[in-house]
Amino acid sequence: MHHPHLKELRGSIPPLEENCQILLLIGRDLIEAHHVLDQRIGPPRTPYAQQLKLGWVVIGETCINKQHVPFELNVKITNILPTGQPSTFQPCTSKFDIRENYTDPVTKDLQSPLFEKTRDDDKPGQSYEDKMFMKQMDNEFVRDSEGSWVAPLPFRVPRQPLPSNRPQALHRANMLDASLNRNPVKREHFLTFMSKILDNNHAELAPPLHEHEECWYLPLFGVYHPKKPDQIRGVFDSSAKCNGVSLNSVLLTGPDLTNDLLGVLLRFRKEMVAVTADVQHMFHCFVVRKDHRNYLRFLWHKDNDLQENLVEYRMRVHVFGNSPSPAVATLGLRKAAQASEQEFGSHVTSFVTRDFYVDDGLTSCPTKEEAVKLMKDTQQALAKYGNLRLHKFASNCAEVMSAFHASDLASNLKDLDLECDSKPLQRSLGLSWDVNTDNFLFQLSSENKPITRRGILSTINSLYDPLDFWLR
Repeated sequence: MHHPHLKELRGSIPPLEENCQILLLIGRDLIEAHHVLDQRIGPPRTPYAQQLKLGWVVIGETCINKQHVPFELNVKITNILPTGQPSTFQPCTSKFDIRENYTDPVTKDLQSPLFEKTRDDDKPGQSYEDKMFMKQMDNEFVRDSEGSWVAPLPFRVPRQPLPSNRPQALHRANMLDASLNRNPVKREHFLTFMSKILDNNHAELAPPLHEHEECWYLPLFGVYHPKKPDQIRGVFDSSAKCNGVSLNSVLLTGPDLTNDLLGVLLRFRKEMVAVTADVQHMFHCFVVRKDHRNYLRFLWHKDNDLQENLVEYRMRVHVFGNSPSPAVATLGLRKAAQASEQEFGSHVTSFVTRDFYVDDGLTSCPTKEEAVKLMKDTQQALAKYGNLRLHKFASNCAEVMSAFHASDLASNLKDLDLECDSKPLQRSLGLSWDVNTDNFLFQLSSENKPITRRGILSTINSLYDPLDFWLR
């Protein structure tokens, strides 16, 4: 002991053992072990000693002149339990979750070039749950015998058990029926949507449940897009709670794999020939693993006939409403492109990986020949390696659109003479694109609003302009 105020404790502190191993950590579950019975405090910036029930401990830098400061923590035995006393304590009532284990030495991380600039500096790092999601998908996202990609529902581990929510789902189904009966137009739109779900084999009649088998029922509701008043989208309400628990609350959401919107749009304006395309029913292109389908049960009328009784169906595919579905769909789309790379080339993989925003693909090429080849190769690659249909093609070049069958073109281009007729506006990623002049247009609402602060801000905010053209 080189410090005067600690010399009297020389006999109470054992010699330093360089190879001593950590054998015991005493936590707050044994609070008596942390009671301070006595202490020795010296001048500022010097170590101090405390007497605990297990012996004396020294806290602080014990070397003179702060030399040889250790880079690791050493724990030394200062007392041995008398014979006959228990050497283990009762389990702590507190619960801890191990989020991540670090096996590399801390010094290895400290020696890394922390301030070296890399291309990923602006990208957010993956959370622990995102890493668990990706690990699960890397191991279990596979193609089936029919060529479709099959993914599990990425459950959290550990997670809460799901309660029986069938009564709640039945109540919501009756509410939906009442809403459809009050609105004949909405009823026809919703029946059309459900007809597509059933006809495309996206849903199946649910088999009987085994005794005590866990399952979940998804309530249904419909929403309209402001720009598509004649088309309803049925949403499976995975966020509906029963006893404080929902399906989404026990699922991993997964990382945000969506490409940066600004980057996609800038690359779309880079070359002379611009093309847009869309993956049909993208979320429904990826199959749910069979043992997880009972978590996607829902109540609907037999044979899509509102006069029939409600029966139990279950979804075979990932649904719009599940929090992990966007990540599953984006990852599945990229897996299909990567699987096709050896046959169709890296240009397909690059297009799918960099120039898609969810299910919308936007890109530009120097020549019309390159644009046609890229679109046709991508269409064939996704169909062969993922059972995915790329369609709704539109371009500022009529020759590019003429290279595809009319059924593959955007819906408002199918019946036109592409060489002579003026092409209507195309909507992509919320923007209006005039393919005749290759310009983006801004369409203002004709609704009259008051000349007040609120009215002016409402008008300004109604303009969707991710490229800031309006500000220029």
